[in-house]
Amino acid sequence: MDVKNILKKAKDFHGHVCPFLALGVRASQIAMEELGIARVGLESIGEDVLAVVECNNCFADGVQVATGCTFGNNSLIYLDVGKNAFTLVRRRDWEGVRVYVDADKVSEMYFSEDVEELFRKVVVRREASKEEEEKLAELWEEIGWKIIEAPREIFKIERVRFSPIERAPIFESVKCNGCGELVMKTRVKDGLCLKCRGEFYGVVGRGIVKFSDSKFEEVI
Repeated sequence: MDVKNILKKAKDFHGHVCPFLALGVRASQIAMEELGIARVGLESIGEDVLAVVECNNCFADGVQVATGCTFGNNSLIYLDVGKNAFTLVRRRDWEGVRVYVDADKVSEMYFSEDVEELFRKVVVRREASKEEEEKLAELWEEIGWKIIEAPREIFKIERVRFSPIERAPIFESVKCNGCGELVMKTRVKDGLCLKCRGEFYGVVGRGIVKFSDSKFEEVI
């Protein structure tokens, strides 16, 4: 697996190179080698191989690009537990490999105190100047290209067995009596889609949250 070329593709997909994007690619390489799987192609489209991510950050994008298991082809499963980890699973025997990133070890090996403070200023507190934002982007990419060859010691690698997960079903669509739009029949209650009822969930920065306002968006 040419991880450097994969990281280039991940950069196009994600928008930039950063440490945890690279860690997602590197973790995927480890899991795929452990399972004896080349880059997933038709296997992910057919849901024969699944990637189960435990975070919704840069790491997850690295996993999607490296494995080919994506949200859109129903081979990416998101567990809202907030860990930089993922499991690559074979459907045929439900055996998998879970790879967890020890962020403390990553910090010790790759991040200086100055870089960490700049990150806090730019990303956490959002009080940096344009020049500081550009500086972090430059340092982040530099570190990312180093991390793509990170030693296995910074990861926890475990063989796991998964409980069977259904393949994505195809549902009949019906029209919502409120907005008139087609919606999966399983997402209709009392003739209304969940958006019209204001009863739906979504993934935002903090994870999975419930939206209880039907005016989540307005047509302008």
